[in-house]
Amino acid sequence: MSSEIARGLDILDLETSAFISPDELTTAKTVHDDYLNVQDQPKMVWPASFSPSRAYLDQLARGNGHAADKIASARAGLASAEKLSGQARKDALAALAKQLHTDTASATDAPKAHKLAFSVGNLAKAP
Repeated sequence: MSSEIARGLDILDLETSAFISPDELTTAKTVHDDYLNVQDQPKMVWPASFSPSRAYLDQLARGNGHAADKIASARAGLASAEKLSGQARKDALAALAKQLHTDTASATDAPKAHKLAFSVGNLAKAP
């Protein structure tokens, strides 16, 4: 316990575990609000980056939401695309997103697999 808890403020930071991956934590930390009024119910928007896509892959792997070979292939595709730049990166990500959309038909967690495919597609469209 810290001394701040008596005054109503305590700052905690999550650590990675079997239940939360480094990419999930990185993705959570990218959300920023200049002003928050919870009554407004603002829509959370994550900036285009590779960590949300990797976080979805971590969640699919942890929950057995997709075949292991599909997850490994998607991880390899992301890693490969991340090394590219410019139009080559966009093309690789667009092709990966198309394949991921096709693969959702065989996923046991189709909603999460769709989110993965859309996050990769958004990366392909990012400037």
